[in-house]
Amino acid sequence: MGPVPNVGEAFFPLDEELGLVSGGLTPRGEELLARLASWMPFESAQELLEELVGVRVSKATARRATLATGMAGLAVWEAEVERLKQEAPQAPDGADKQVMSGDGAFVHLVGGEWVEVKTLTIGEVTRNSRGEVGIQQVSSCSRLAEASRFAETALVETHRRGLEQATAVCAVQDGAEWLQGLVDYHRADAVRILDFAHAAEYINEIGQVVRTAGGRLPPLWLEGVLHRLKHQGPQRVLKHLSWLAARYPSSALQEKLTYLQKREAHMQYPTYQQAGWPIGSGSVESANKVVVEARLKGAGMRWERQNVNPMLLLRNAVCNRQWNQTWRASLAHRQELRTSRRQADRKPRLTRAFWTLVFWGARVSGLSRPPVPASTSTMAQACAKQPTRRLGAGYSWHKPFLRRPPSSPTVPGEVCAKK
Repeated sequence: MGPVPNVGEAFFPLDEELGLVSGGLTPRGEELLARLASWMPFESAQELLEELVGVRVSKATARRATLATGMAGLAVWEAEVERLKQEAPQAPDGADKQVMSGDGAFVHLVGGEWVEVKTLTIGEVTRNSRGEVGIQQVSSCSRLAEASRFAETALVETHRRGLEQATAVCAVQDGAEWLQGLVDYHRADAVRILDFAHAAEYINEIGQVVRTAGGRLPPLWLEGVLHRLKHQGPQRVLKHLSWLAARYPSSALQEKLTYLQKREAHMQYPTYQQAGWPIGSGSVESANKVVVEARLKGAGMRWERQNVNPMLLLRNAVCNRQWNQTWRASLAHRQELRTSRRQADRKPRLTRAFWTLVFWGARVSGLSRPPVPASTSTMAQACAKQPTRRLGAGYSWHKPFLRRPPSSPTVPGEVCAKK
């Protein structure tokens, strides 16, 4: 079974009751197609749709229907952002202890440009019977946007999760400046933690620079430094790294050391662990792979810039288990737009129909008029020689008035007969 062929546009009174939108698919068929294409390439979604429900569509239709769903959902999301900014309603209750993490992943655009997609994850902090800290119920928000705009866009997700109502919040992430602005926007009082793996990466690079410069470090030097950092804090570690920088001067080493020294306040790992906070940002790194890269960074994939955010919205919907809510909002928005366009076009259609009736009414009236009896008088013959304009000629049914004939008025036959 294939889609209904497009035979043109016409007014159908039941299409609103049936919930139909533009295209040859029913709402249920379009939902299935968009949901499949949110998980896999458009061509694979097209093939799987036919295999599962027997509906055959083209790859172009799969792309068009999926992106239309994403664009409508994006419009609803942006409208909600503006509402939250203006009304500032109280957020629903969420978990008392929450963690937020931000990071970026790169996507390839048509033309060869690589752009950064920003992602924010929110989760609930838990501790099991053995005292191990974990994160559950993780959700994400991803967009291709500037840092300030992304902070506003994420407001919908932070509001849904009740982040502003949480008793305590920590922010585990790397040291990028835009991430500090993100935390300032949503929870300025959050406990800020430099991702432990990120700090370990910088320390490892310092060790490599020292070895390249001829310095000798023990084989387990990195493990020992990281153990001390995790369980004793950054003071002695930074002092040791400063000694290495003085003994093996290098601009690269000094740059990495300065980076860590600037973030010393965010490296108090013994204190964080004692308070029950996680010290790793694995949740957002996982979201980069699962939400963004799994669908938008496949082999050979190139995206138009305007199509990135609609697909990201659908990816967030399926990964956050919010598909049903997203689909209903998207469908309602598209139906509302279609209804408003139809109402806007209704008056011009009625006007055209009215003047069409006027024109054809005049034509029919002229054809049904009885013929004038022939006359042999001299005046009648003179009148008959004058050119008579055909009834309806000179009228324009493209304008809301009747044009006057450009030639001289014609004497009607009845008047000639009377004379």
